[in-house]
Amino acid sequence: MSERVKANHNRSEDALDQAKADAAVPSLGFKGMLRWSWTQLTSMRTALFLLLLLAVAAVPGSLFPQRPVNPSVVTQYIKDHPDYGKILDALQLYDVYSSVWFSAIYILLFISLIGCVVPRAIVHYKAMRSQPPRTPKRLSRLPEYGTMVLPADAGIPASRAITDAAELLKRRGYRVDVRDVDGAMPSLGAERGFLKEVGNLVFHTSLIGVLVSVAVGGLFGYSGQRILVEGDTFVNTLVGYDQFTPGTNFQSSQLQPYSIQLDKFDIQFDRESPKHFGQPIDFTASVTTKESPDAQAQEQKLKVNDPVSLGGTSIYLTGNGYAPVVTVRDGEGNVALQGPVVAKLQGDNYYSSVVIKVPDAKPEQLGFVGFFLPTAYLTEQGISFSADPELFNPQLSLNSYYGDLGLDKGVPQNVFELDVKDLKQLNGRDLPAGGITLAPGGTYTLPDGKGTISFDGVKRYIGVDIHHNPGQVYALVFALLAVAGLVVSLYVNRRRVWVRTGRHDDGRTMVEYGLLARGEDHRLAGEAATIRELLSNEWQDGDPAASAAETVSSSSKKDQ
Repeated sequence: MSERVKANHNRSEDALDQAKADAAVPSLGFKGMLRWSWTQLTSMRTALFLLLLLAVAAVPGSLFPQRPVNPSVVTQYIKDHPDYGKILDALQLYDVYSSVWFSAIYILLFISLIGCVVPRAIVHYKAMRSQPPRTPKRLSRLPEYGTMVLPADAGIPASRAITDAAELLKRRGYRVDVRDVDGAMPSLGAERGFLKEVGNLVFHTSLIGVLVSVAVGGLFGYSGQRILVEGDTFVNTLVGYDQFTPGTNFQSSQLQPYSIQLDKFDIQFDRESPKHFGQPIDFTASVTTKESPDAQAQEQKLKVNDPVSLGGTSIYLTGNGYAPVVTVRDGEGNVALQGPVVAKLQGDNYYSSVVIKVPDAKPEQLGFVGFFLPTAYLTEQGISFSADPELFNPQLSLNSYYGDLGLDKGVPQNVFELDVKDLKQLNGRDLPAGGITLAPGGTYTLPDGKGTISFDGVKRYIGVDIHHNPGQVYALVFALLAVAGLVVSLYVNRRRVWVRTGRHDDGRTMVEYGLLARGEDHRLAGEAATIRELLSNEWQDGDPAASAAETVSSSSKKDQ
């Protein structure tokens, strides 16, 4: 007997193995693979992962210098790190935000969000237009459940009870559908909280809007810097910028020809606090602006964190300093340079470095390097420093050079630096002629008949950052909408309520109700208690004591 059973078992296993071998496993195919890939890409999990990946991908942009911001710094960085500098360049880590891999993440996130939002919006639209789900057969299985009994002498039939309950739920914002009102056991289904999903959709749609706005700003925006000396005028043209960073699809025709003139720049210094004496506490630039060449001029105030807006462009005050006014005559007695020279801040009390390049001087080009002191003070050791940021005793100290400045070779140079490697020095502290020290109104004659330099006075200058981002307003609007949608989705709960009534043999009307939340809702019990209280108040002829005794809820069962 055992051998027969064993043989039958072996035959069954052989038949099963043969069936498995003969079973044809359907191939996914090209279309199936595309459908599966699209499903994975448009899932909310993938969208969140791509959002996190985008944040991580932006980190190298703050770790390494970026070529669009300062290409010279990137070039110097590669020279200083020859072992891995070119590798980073090949990986586009100096152009993070325009790199292929960053753009790929950005585009995939954009597609994923659209793929998430559109189907959810369609499903939610159909849900809003559909009727609430049918009444369950056993309401007692719902998380919140209760019963009420209306006495026979109350005169409230089942049809009226269900109609009253429907009106009450409508006043609480529920969408109500009454079923079988003339039958033996009329019921209703009600639901509310559709704004929760609307908030979710608004949140995700706003994220798409933010991405689009940022992309528009990166494609069509631009930024630049300019230094303005008192009396100078900046016209919004490409040649008017000291440094200009265009967007990817920027066109020069986008520049609106507005102008801004610096009339006066005032600084208020601290003169009361011993600890912070002499530190600047307020900056005010008085400017005259014109929206277009034919527009009327307007006087405005430019302050820190209070930009001036012109033609959709924001102009920010970012720096300031002094600009000594000098006149340089060459060896032939001609004026080779005249005007203010921007002094770069280097230390306390507006101690500033000065570089003057005079390529038009003849017979030899001239160059000057030194420093400017607003309030010069000489120590016992013969060291000069600035004792105060105000112009109480301005002084210009320079060394002079002559030779080929290298400006005619077409190689860009830093205006705040002078390469003296190929120049011959005329003046210096260690030379017989000594250094050049000038007060306002002073003139110095250079050695060997190379010319003269005069210190005519001092003006102030400001540094401005100019930003044009056509998407920033939309980004702000979408960001606010995203926050609003998130708040709504967090605080609005999706709930469903069912009420069923029936007539007892002794004339009493039996009412039972149940509540169900979509997701976790810790306020569902409170909503059930509120609905019960409203129903009791609606049917004042009922017996609250009796009905309360017969109320059953799943929470009380769990507690027991």
